[in-house]
Amino acid sequence: MDRVLQVNIAGVTAELPIIPLPSGISIAFFNLHGAQKLTEHCAQALAPLVADCDCLFTPESKALQLTHCIARILGHDYYAVARKTKKLYMQDGIEQIINSSITTGQVQKLYVSRHDVELMKGKRVAIIDDVVSTGNSLAGCEELVRKAGGIIVKKVFVLAEGDAVNRDDIEFLASIPILKSE
Repeated sequence: MDRVLQVNIAGVTAELPIIPLPSGISIAFFNLHGAQKLTEHCAQALAPLVADCDCLFTPESKALQLTHCIARILGHDYYAVARKTKKLYMQDGIEQIINSSITTGQVQKLYVSRHDVELMKGKRVAIIDDVVSTGNSLAGCEELVRKAGGIIVKKVFVLAEGDAVNRDDIEFLASIPILKSE
């Protein structure tokens, strides 16, 4: 990967590799997996934005460690997670179909355990994720929070990609473009 996009994320410069997708566009790929310092930095920047929320909710997997760090900073003992596969302990939970995201290119299902449903029920919930682009994954997460009886009060992201920067219902630390493939 020769091409990278430099982005300033709340005062820290990250170099994101440019990756072509089968659809003919390219994205600046943001990956927090294993990036301990960047994850901590982003968590410190996002935590104040969701400090008034009772419960944090995230889809797996790239935002898991981010949400974990935010929960630690805020003193939350638990946070709720939407899984991409239904585990044995999730038989009495809820699920939601989500339309194709920019990176998966296919319809998916998200699953929430009964334990996490109870965490959100009647609570002020913040949805936390690494990147928002088309908003399809976010819409699925919003529906899961509603099904659980939670009240969505914040939707925060490290990055907003493409037209997502124009949304007035989200907060984010930096923006990145959707690029044409070469």
